[in-house]
Amino acid sequence: MKDILTAEFFVEMVRTATNMYNHGWDERNSGNISLLLDESEVAKYVDVNRVLRTLPTGFKAPELNGKYFLVTGTGKYFKNVQYAPDVNLGLVKIIDDGMNAQLLWGFSDGGKFTSEFPAHMMSHAARLSVNPANRVIMHCHPTNILAMTYVHTLDEREFTRTLWQMCTECIVVFPDGVNVLPWMLCGTNEIGEATAEKMRTARLVVWAQHGLYAAGADLDEAFGLIETAEKAAEIYLKIAHLPLVNTISDEAMHLLEGRFAVKARDGYLS
Repeated sequence: MKDILTAEFFVEMVRTATNMYNHGWDERNSGNISLLLDESEVAKYVDVNRVLRTLPTGFKAPELNGKYFLVTGTGKYFKNVQYAPDVNLGLVKIIDDGMNAQLLWGFSDGGKFTSEFPAHMMSHAARLSVNPANRVIMHCHPTNILAMTYVHTLDEREFTRTLWQMCTECIVVFPDGVNVLPWMLCGTNEIGEATAEKMRTARLVVWAQHGLYAAGADLDEAFGLIETAEKAAEIYLKIAHLPLVNTISDEAMHLLEGRFAVKARDGYLS
């Protein structure tokens, strides 16, 4: 059996968590990541029949039954993932139609998966239904996106258009736009269900006055979505109080659609 610490997916998970902390997106124990893995990947590094513990999930997701996830732990600091990955990360297999998860590796201090596990798993199920290549759900607290939810309307079309207008690459990176939820109590099935529903039409879901959820085919895609939206929000906050002299017009964004073979979300451009 190979050492899981050397697995490409594991190394990238640690690197991503570290980068997210260094970007200032995951203060203290905020933020969480879950990475969907194939059994063929997992079986090279752990005995899939050796269950360390069984953890209740508190929700039902039969479409995820039998799937494997590498996930960050509850109460864990992203800054510590690189130093003690076996404490801060866990590898689990979903069983009992999603009601339980078998811990196969990690959480060696007796911990468990993130309190946002329901939102992650429900979002995975939603994204897989529209994009079978989806493997990552990522949650963090990017400063400028969070700040933007205090001063900008939460209308999804307007929020998206503002971000698109801040940076030429935005409509290319997230042509599906950004969905937005008003403030809700975190760590509940209710916010998990609401986030999952939003995930059906966009890979970025803003939690107003809280943070951001991103979905991607891999860790780079999810990270890049957050990075791009956060940069656009930063530009917006720098200029929002100033007279707007220039902008990226809808005509220009249509040109970007053609140049980069993307399609803006229906109804979001004139």
